Formats: sequence, C-alpha cells, structure tokens
Amino acid sequence: MTVLAIIPARFASSRFPGKPLAPLSGRPMIHWVYERARAARCVDDVIVATDDERIADAVRGFGGRAVLTSPRHRSGTDRLAEVVRGLPNGSVTAVVNVQGDEPLLDPLAIDRAVAPLLEDPAVEMATLSTPITRAEVLDDPNTVKVVTDARGYALYFSRAPIPWWRDGRPADGSPQAAKHIGLYVYRPDTLLRIASLAPTPLETAESLEQLRALEHGIRIKVVAVDHDSIGIDTPEDLRRAEALVAAQGDL
Repeated sequence: MTVLAIIPARFASSRFPGKPLAPLSGRPMIHWVYERARAARCVDDVIVATDDERIADAVRGFGGRAVLTSPRHRSGTDRLAEVVRGLPNGSVTAVVNVQGDEPLLDPLAIDRAVAPLLEDPAVEMATLSTPITRAEVLDDPNTVKVVTDARGYALYFSRAPIPWWRDGRPADGSPQAAKHIGLYVYRPDTLLRIASLAPTPLETAESLEQLRALEHGIRIKVVAVDHDSIGIDTPEDLRRAEALVAAQGDL
C-alpha cells in the first residue's frame, strides 16, 4: 500500500500573495508543511503541486519534490487530480491533500486520517475534526463545522453553527459540535471523480468543496483528533504561528 501526500501551493492569494514562501522562524512556510507531511509514519512520498516556478525552486532547494501544474485550476483538488492523472495506474493506494497553509499540522493527525482507508477498502474518503468548546468558534463563519452519523461519517459541513440546539445551547459547549480540519484522504479514483464533477448547489451556497462529494453520495469518514491546526490566511495569522513556535519550539 502506497500513500502519497500532495501539498497544493499557489503563489497568488488575495489576502496574502506569495504565502507559501513567507518565512516562519527562518524557513519558508511550504518547508514547514512539507516536513510535517514527511514526518507522518504512513506517508511514503510527498509532492508539492504548484503553479509557480518560485515555489518549485524553493521546494527543490530544501531537497523536496515539486511538480508544476496548470495555473488555471480553481481548487487544490483540481491541482491534486492533475498530479494523480500523471501517475502509473494502481501505483498509489491513498492520496492525502495536505493544505499548504497549515505549517503546524500534527503528523500524527495525518496518520489518523489515513488509517480508515488502510483498514477498510470500503472507505473512499476521510477527513479530520476536533471538538469545539468555545461559542465564538462555533459562531464564526470562517470556521467550518461538521456533524456525523453514528459510524463517524459526515452528514453535513457548514459555516453555520451545527447542530442547532432548539432549547438553548449548552453553556460549556458540547461534544456534538466539531470543527472541520481541512485535510483530506482519497482513493485515487474517488479524487479523480470529484475533480470531474461540476460544482453542486450546496457547495456553491456554503463555498465548501467537500459538499460536492456528499451531494454525489461519496461518504466521508471523519476522524476526531484533539490537536487543532492553525491555518495561515493572513500575515497576522503567520505572526500568531511565529509566536507559538517561539514559545513552544517546533510544535
């Protein structure tokens, strides 16, 4: 069984241009993400899929593997699909989509997300969640929430607070409320199928690509972890990550 981690990384960003190359404690952010993916025990190989030669050069500079992909892709999923189409048929068991803006992702979380696909051939796709205990996180539309069925498969993802407590929200939070961590693991054919489908109504309404899979009947196993990840969307987020690294070391 071969597990390939692919890190989609584009240079253009409306809020943070050149984000993958932004320095974090002396290293480009993409280097941090690459090392986190490489540290996962289940991952056999790591590729950075980028649309920019500057990012590719940086990756090769620290000894990583980079593939140049089309600048026309609308999403990281499309970028991953281009890489997977170029692989020999049957050469990969699972593909991990590691977000290029999460430099402090726990490698153990990657292993936890991959495990369902290695253990059960019926699982097509998996992702992560972590409990929400603070009301401001639950109410933040930039924080994606997920609810699952009794077997741990996603019922729905939303930017709205879900579930909705009709009789009043518990004062101390609830284990039913979970934040979605945007790391995905796919069977290669499942990834290619999702990339071939047009955007769906719920996906468009919520601006959440994972709803495309649910709307087409692709089940997503959700693995709960304790470790939250810090997404870097703005220079302010990067300064927060820098402060964490300074206070606690390479987390």
